[in-house]
Amino acid sequence: MKFTEFSFKPFICETLQTIRFNEPTEVQEKLIPIVLRGRDLIGESKTGSGKTHTFLLPIFENLEPTKNEVQAVITAPSRELATQIFEAAKAFVAADSRIRVSNFVGGTDKARQLRKLEQGQPHIVIGTPGRILDLVGSDSLKIHTAATFVVDEADMTLDMGFLADVDKIASRLGNRVQTLVFSATIPQKLQPFLKKYLHNPVTEKIATKTIVSDTIDNWLISTKGQNRNDQLLALTKILNPYVAMIFANTKERVNEIADFLRNNGVKIAKIHGGIEPRERKRVMSGLRNLDYQYVVATDIAARGIDIEGVSHVINDEIPKDLTFFVHRVGRTGRNGLSGTAITLYAPSDDSAIVEIEKMGVEFVPKVIKKGEIVDTYDRARREKRAKTNDGMSGNVKGLLAKGKKHVKPGYKRNARWVMEEENKKRRRAEKTKTARKKREARKASNS
Repeated sequence: MKFTEFSFKPFICETLQTIRFNEPTEVQEKLIPIVLRGRDLIGESKTGSGKTHTFLLPIFENLEPTKNEVQAVITAPSRELATQIFEAAKAFVAADSRIRVSNFVGGTDKARQLRKLEQGQPHIVIGTPGRILDLVGSDSLKIHTAATFVVDEADMTLDMGFLADVDKIASRLGNRVQTLVFSATIPQKLQPFLKKYLHNPVTEKIATKTIVSDTIDNWLISTKGQNRNDQLLALTKILNPYVAMIFANTKERVNEIADFLRNNGVKIAKIHGGIEPRERKRVMSGLRNLDYQYVVATDIAARGIDIEGVSHVINDEIPKDLTFFVHRVGRTGRNGLSGTAITLYAPSDDSAIVEIEKMGVEFVPKVIKKGEIVDTYDRARREKRAKTNDGMSGNVKGLLAKGKKHVKPGYKRNARWVMEEENKKRRRAEKTKTARKKREARKASNS
């Protein structure tokens, strides 16, 4: 399918050509027709699937530039995400200068925004819930005329504690507003809001074919006997990423990594909840200008930003919440491009690695050797080997192997004793299993 099949207004088609959008993503192809029909919508799909233009294109299609009033309100849970939506919208404004789009986020000059609102209302309002609500509360921003209300990244909005503000914004809108909620997941705690404001919504879940994109290589590197900081530094000397994101579990660890790598000559940015808004803005500007090849971040802070062109993801540690692993790795390998995700792990992380593998992630074991990243042994090779040879344990197999050679007197007797003990344990286990089955059968017949 091509975008031209939607028969958008000429200025939209021109802009799509300019930004080289020819074919819609699966989300866009499936959801744009629903939005154009005016239905309320709950759209569930992974981050990076094209949700932004799924709601922007219908908004611009239905916009009436001659009306001096707010026609759409879009909330995002972070300044960075709101600004990215604003930047995407500006491309369409360039094709029709009559359209006014405003970005209202915290950490910016509120007085200047108030002066601008005195001159006229924007057609499209984009911003963070707190700042939008603040301007609405002062009666400077008049959103009751809006025909469309978009809640982007609803699950993150909930996680970051902004849903109450979004609720208050929604209560200021008219009864006939079209409400569109987009989210990577739909948590149960979001349901009361959805039931309160959405009228007979269409719910669409765009299933992910794989837990992570099949264009991503997942490498696993052991930290056993190694200094983790030194390993990260070695990776920066080997890799030549377009942009690499390093994820750490705490802001203290983010600071430690950033300081260590910076002291060793690496140009690296850092993002976590303790970074001041002005510094976050400077960092994001630097990333857009490709001033940094590396950025180290915590999960929560990183979920509020969307950095384009991430070629590598490095997990300094495995996240406590394994769903964050998917969010991390999903930063690369987007839009059909290849990507590499490198996970550092300690022996104590084995159970977490197994759980991630159950989610469908296939790891390739690697090791840093002589300034290169090379293949190494599967971490579970001993366990896999122990399961062969008719279920005999590694101890018995070792004794059998040595029994074929010339050994000290009494060794073979010891080997026979170990094997007999193993057989006794196996027979006891089989008897217990048989007895349990008989008891279950008797219970079933008596019931």
